[in-house]
Parts: sequence; structure tokens; C-alpha cells
Amino acid sequence: MFEYFYHEILRRTIIAFGSLFNGIDIKHLDSAGNVSEEIKVPLAYGPTQKFLARLEQSPDLNKPTAITLPRMSFEFTGLQYDGTRKVTTTQTFKTQTVGIATAIRKNYMPVPYNMSFELSIFTKLNDDMLQIVEQILPYFQPAYTLSVNLVDTIGEKRDIPIVIENITMQDDYEGNYSTRRSLLYTIRFTAKTYLFGPVGDTSKASRDLIKKVQVGYVQDDSSTPTRDLTYTVVPRATQSYTGNVVTNLAQDIGTTTNIIQVTDANNIAENTYININNESIYVDRKEGNTLFTKRGQDGTITGSHVRGTAVNVITDADDALIEIGDDFGFDGAVS
Repeated sequence: MFEYFYHEILRRTIIAFGSLFNGIDIKHLDSAGNVSEEIKVPLAYGPTQKFLARLEQSPDLNKPTAITLPRMSFEFTGLQYDGTRKVTTTQTFKTQTVGIATAIRKNYMPVPYNMSFELSIFTKLNDDMLQIVEQILPYFQPAYTLSVNLVDTIGEKRDIPIVIENITMQDDYEGNYSTRRSLLYTIRFTAKTYLFGPVGDTSKASRDLIKKVQVGYVQDDSSTPTRDLTYTVVPRATQSYTGNVVTNLAQDIGTTTNIIQVTDANNIAENTYININNESIYVDRKEGNTLFTKRGQDGTITGSHVRGTAVNVITDADDALIEIGDDFGFDGAVS
């Protein structure tokens, strides 16, 4: 049932969340209102208790060896399944492998999970705290959306809403009121991410594509039937994957036109299919550069096409590139 895979989705979401707060500055003003000091607030990953313990071990926050304030830390605190964003478990979608245009992968829809985060802000001065908080809160109304590259192999990017849940404030004095003070604000967030299962590769040796189907009929159920009939069908492409342009339209054609004039029909054979603007057309026969056709094949829509439009021919090379999910037709042969 289980196989090894690791997309680093949780790790990527944690990093993306932390990057939101990795550029906050505070400024101190002198009596004349000029900026006397500008501090970039450091950010680290770790639990709140770790920094509180560090404060406890520092006898004097004014010493160079004490922990410097202000600072921020964040922590991934929980993971919950989100049933409100659930889709059908058997629903699938197709993707291409990054860098390999012909490598088509079939994937099931991801599973929605909510990741819980806590952002802790430590300061010594109340004005420092207010500067930091005011630079964060306006962006969450109540969510801020991040674009996260969740699965590299298929280039799957998703918009992940980061929702602010609540804010708690703690203002502690310990010992002498004039020597020790720690302000602690904790902001809790929820990131609505998605977890993907293993990514299947349907292009390897075309193992997941049906290349040939045979159906046999017999007249009776005896061991020596008096008559039997076998139908064989082979899938063919319904579009030109190779983009093989062989000619152009010599004149406009409407939706009811079955006789098509092209500039050069030498590379178009009878009893084959061509594509014009995603419309599949069957070439019944030809006379010179005139094609006698059947329009709107393979479920495509019959459209109007202007003179000069490219005409693609569908060949065996396109059949080899059939994708999963292609609504391809069949050529039938009775044997």
C-alpha cells in the first residue's frame, strides 16, 4: 500500500511562513524627532519557552552577553485535516514533468490540511512592540495569500492562505521593576495547505496506456463454435502533438463546408486525419489540392477557419505521444 515519497510540502510551507516576517525593522527617535537608531528585528525558528528560559538566565539585559531584544520566533505547532476543502478522492488531474514535455503524470487531488503556527514577539520597550505589531496586522484581513511551490517534479504551485486566528499579550515584571521587563505577544496563524501523495509517471514505457484491445464473439458455447468473430481496435491520436504543419488553407471555410481547398495536398493522404485549429477532420479522398472531408470528428467542434490557417496532419508519431485522458478514437479491423 505504501511507497516512499517526500515532496517537502510541510517544510516548504514552514519556510514560506517564516519568510513573511523576515524583514521587519523598528526605529528609535531622539528628542528632536530624528532617527537615532534603526534595528532589524531578528527572526528564528524555535519554541517560545526557549527564549523565555534565555531571559531567565540573563541577570541583566543591558549586558552585552544578554539576549538582545527585540526579537521574534515562530513555531509549527499543529496539523489538522480540513474537511471543508475536501474534493472527491478519486478525482485526478494531469501534469507534465518539469523539463520533459512528453512525460505526462496522472495525480490524485491533494488532501487539505491546516498547519498551525505561533509567532512570538519579544521586546523590552512597549513602543518597540507596537511598531512590530503594526507592521504585521494590516496585511491579514484576516488572511494573506502566499504562492508556494509544493511539488517540484510537476511544477505544482498553490496559493496558500495564511489566516490570523488570535493575539495574546503578556507583560511580565520580575524582581526589580526598574531592571527587568519582558513584553511577549503571541500571534497564532493557520496555513491552509495541501498534501500530495506519490506522483505516478504514466509515460514510462506507456505502461498505463491501452495500446490494443481485442473482443471476441462466438455463436454458441460449445468447444468447437460454428462461428467466431474478433474485433481489434488500436488507439490513435486525435490531435497533432508534434505540430506537424504540412500546408495551409487556400480559402476560407465555414462550419458546413466539407470540401476544403489547400495550397498543397501532396503530404496529405486519403483516409487520414488532419487538425485545423483543434478541429479534427477526416480526409475521405482528395483531388489535386481539394480535400473531401468529414468535419468535427472525435467530438471536436466544427468551426470557421480563414485562408492561410495552418493544417496539421496526424501521423504515427502523434499516436506514440497519446496522453492519459486523451479522448482518442479508434481504428477498427475485423479478423
